Amino acid sequence: MPYRWTETSDEQRLDLWPHRSLTPQGFAIFIGITAAFFLIPLLALVGTVLLWGLLPFLAGTLALIWYFLRRNGADLQLSEQLVLRHNEIHVTRTNPRQPKQIWQSNPYWVRVILDEDNGPVPDYLTLKGSDREVELGAFLSPEERVRLYHDLRARLNRMDRNAH
Repeated sequence: MPYRWTETSDEQRLDLWPHRSLTPQGFAIFIGITAAFFLIPLLALVGTVLLWGLLPFLAGTLALIWYFLRRNGADLQLSEQLVLRHNEIHVTRTNPRQPKQIWQSNPYWVRVILDEDNGPVPDYLTLKGSDREVELGAFLSPEERVRLYHDLRARLNRMDRNAH
């Protein structure tokens, strides 16, 4: 699951990140295999003028594949961090190529909302407090958002019981 809780004596921290299916080693293997497949038809053209006509297009295609896979990897630098303390809940969303988004409230007044049908995605998870509502885990699957909803509610309820 692409989230992890870390607890210390005075806070609980939740780190969320999108799924990352292509590792750096997988990227290198994919580029190598793609380049090899591009070279196979060129073997029949070695020594002809057609080789020099096709080579720039195949190299350009490989360069575009490289670029877009690297850009996708950079887009996956998206992350969210929720810090839960007895007097504050703080959410920071780190977006690639955009400024950070920050939301905070008193956990006593925060409501965790799971909108199963009316949100922009199934099982839309939000936190509402301080007259603002913030989405949490937009990149998670619906099943992961449901699990996170129950986990976060349980932690907030436990925190509320311990405060009294």
